[in-house]
Formats: sequence, C-alpha cells, structure tokens
Amino acid sequence: MSLNKEFVRFVLDQLSPLGPVSSRAMFGGAGVYLNGTIFGLIAYDTLYLKVDDSNRGDYEDAGMEPFRPYEDKVSQMSYYEVPVDVLEDRDDLSDWARKALAVAKKGAARKNPGKKKD
Repeated sequence: MSLNKEFVRFVLDQLSPLGPVSSRAMFGGAGVYLNGTIFGLIAYDTLYLKVDDSNRGDYEDAGMEPFRPYEDKVSQMSYYEVPVDVLEDRDDLSDWARKALAVAKKGAARKNPGKKKD
C-alpha cells in the first residue's frame, strides 16, 4: 500500500473545521489525529473513521465496510469507510468526524482512567 499525499492533503483540508488535524504515516497508510487523539485512518486512498455502537449504524446504513488491514483475513478494526458523498461535503464530514473523535476519546478514557484528554 502506498500513501497518496494529495489524498491525505485533501482529507486534512476537508477536516480543517475541526481544528489542527494532522496525519502520521503508519504501516503504509496514515493515522488521522486531532490534539494527539487518533480518530481516523487513511489507507488505499480511502478515509476510515473510528466507530462504536453509537455511530456504526451511520456507516452500515450507507453500505460502508469496516477497515480490514489484511485482505486475506477476516479480522477487522473499529474503523469504517467514509461514504464518498460525506467525504466531499466538508460540513457532513466534520459531523461524522466529531462523532468518531468522541468515540476515540471514550476509548482512550477507558484505557487510561484518570488521564484526561482534550
């Protein structure tokens, strides 16, 4: 998997209403972060956002699939593909991303009780 830097720039620009969103290369793709919290992944020119039971239905209703890091394995991660129409609409994407960020913060709080995240 190679990382398309133009796509990464596009995604970060689309997410700019959230604040200082950044990306970090990881395993041939990129993690998407806000204030140190990872809430998205970019792989194969696709944006995936963090999900749990609170927002997974949005993705499933849109027919989206979970991120599977290995095509030949059944394993999946708690990130789902963002629909193209959402990705292209900055306001919609910001709404979906805020939900993903809340999921990520909730998960971080469970892993690190007593440690406060912004």
